[in-house]
Amino acid sequence: MKKIIKKSFILLVFISLNGCKYYNFTGTGKIDAETFQVNYFQNNSELIEPGLDRDFTLALQDLIQTQTNLNLTNSGADLIYEGEITGFRITPMSATADQRAAQNRVTMTVNVRYTNTKKEEDDFEKSFSYFYDYPADQQLVGTTLNTAKEELFERITQDIFNASLARW
Repeated sequence: MKKIIKKSFILLVFISLNGCKYYNFTGTGKIDAETFQVNYFQNNSELIEPGLDRDFTLALQDLIQTQTNLNLTNSGADLIYEGEITGFRITPMSATADQRAAQNRVTMTVNVRYTNTKKEEDDFEKSFSYFYDYPADQQLVGTTLNTAKEELFERITQDIFNASLARW
């Protein structure tokens, strides 16, 4: 009886580990590439926030590096991400009884061109957007701005990652 349990356990472990070559915990599956490149995402929005373009470019590079085993390069990459920040705007979302804004929303939109030099059918150009709401009595500076950027970058970069590598 112990021998059957031991063999069953070994078979279960083998099957589980064998499946890892087709799936990993980031959901990317097998990536047929070794290198990636993230070109500078220029801020072309009406509202210019200093450093937004640099910070977004670095956030996308960091996400891909931490969730894959791809190597970052400056040229000749297998996977190329490029584009521009097309929108960064603040709009009032709700009003108080005396017609003042109670909540503001900052929305960021990024146009991305993704090129897979090894598999051209994966190439795309898409727009990704997300928003962050904050109280109207706060200005979009300091901690509020940093929190907004973190949330916006996290959601947009993850959406870009999912569209390009996880294909969700």
